[in-house]
Amino acid sequence: MIMTHLSTAFSALSPLDGRYAPKLLDLASHFSELGLVRARLMIEIEYLIKLVALPETPIRQFTDIEIIMLREIAVYPLENLLEIKSIESTTNHDVKAIEYYLAKFLVDNRLSEFVPWVHFGLTSEDVNNCAYALMITQTTQSIIIPEIENICTFLREFSLRYKDLPMGARTHGQAASPTTLGKEFAVYHSRLLRQLNLLREHEVCAKLNGATGNYNAHAIVLPEVDWIAFSQSFIEGLGNYSGYAIAFSLMTTQIEPQDSYCERFAIMVQINRILHDLSLDVWRYISDGWLGLRVTSGEVGSSTMPHKVNPIDFENAEGNFGLANSLFDFLGDKLSQSRLQRDLSNSTVQRNIGVAFAYSSLAFQSLQKGLDKIQPHEDRIGEYLNQQPEVLAEAIQMGMRVAGYPDAYERLKKFTRGESITVGMLHDFVRHLNLPRDLRNRLLELTPRTYIGLSTELTQKSASN
Repeated sequence: MIMTHLSTAFSALSPLDGRYAPKLLDLASHFSELGLVRARLMIEIEYLIKLVALPETPIRQFTDIEIIMLREIAVYPLENLLEIKSIESTTNHDVKAIEYYLAKFLVDNRLSEFVPWVHFGLTSEDVNNCAYALMITQTTQSIIIPEIENICTFLREFSLRYKDLPMGARTHGQAASPTTLGKEFAVYHSRLLRQLNLLREHEVCAKLNGATGNYNAHAIVLPEVDWIAFSQSFIEGLGNYSGYAIAFSLMTTQIEPQDSYCERFAIMVQINRILHDLSLDVWRYISDGWLGLRVTSGEVGSSTMPHKVNPIDFENAEGNFGLANSLFDFLGDKLSQSRLQRDLSNSTVQRNIGVAFAYSSLAFQSLQKGLDKIQPHEDRIGEYLNQQPEVLAEAIQMGMRVAGYPDAYERLKKFTRGESITVGMLHDFVRHLNLPRDLRNRLLELTPRTYIGLSTELTQKSASN
């Protein structure tokens, strides 16, 4: 039974098509059923145009007007979707439905001489893998990368703004050598930027070589054509058509191995892990009162506690990063394997590639929304730092080592570990040491707020990369 009406947001099974649909309209235009039909139509049409243009093909070329007419089918596929789906209800084969639709279009427009060349020499996977390569590439470049770039820009600007703001560090949850707020955000910027550059440079592969990847029928019926060169030109031309590079895959079975998909998914997983880590840290800083959230007028934090301003954006990001990575991990595992020359189990799985990207996009949007609200509570950050004078013990014992004390660590451990001490007590300890004058003076001038090492310089250097 063909569904002839669009599901409403209230009856949608998936929250991606319901609650979150308004946030994913651009992504849905690529990875929806309509987007897949559009991509398949475009592949079939461009292949047909390029095929009949070969000198070795015993048929005339399309005129410029005919080419424009053909390409308009893929530009406005919604008008044709129901007819294609009606054909599919009989064929039970989605790509064959595209072929039959295109053949009917040619007949209806007095171009029946071209019907034998529709889908010539192709297996459905030739069309599908090219379509998915386009969908993945276009989604990544036009939606995913800009969203990541926005977060990356925020992290860089925030880190520079607060590069000089001293902040207590915690390792194992306990007080450790101080840092700056800006430097800690610069760490995330540096990590994210590295993965972003990998994503920008990564190419998805596609193939166009027939039933088992050997150009079997091609080589028999039109042996004078250089089919390898033709395929490579077509695949690379798709990249030009879409505006984004797509790489030619030479060695395949019936299916393109999809290792390049898995590589891209792995990059996405690492990006999501980094930003999941950031979400957790920011959530903790908010919980500790070191970061605050700007209040949004009209927003409710709790159904019963009116004072609440909850870090829900970071919590939403955390959940959606987890969902996205679960899907990307499964996709990477499943799509890299196929029985012999192919089996069909990858087909239904591929239809969920867009779901993984959608949950990532939701997470990016939530994280960005949350980051745009944060502001440091400098007094609370400073208050905590002032309560941790024992962190200066590291510098003092290192100074003692320079001065030749063999038991420096043990002496500071006995003096400070588990004890309640003050900066004054530490300074008294220093005064009784036999240290070079300049070293002694540096240690006596030290406070938790000034003991930040090269945090500022590191942040500045990182931001300039």
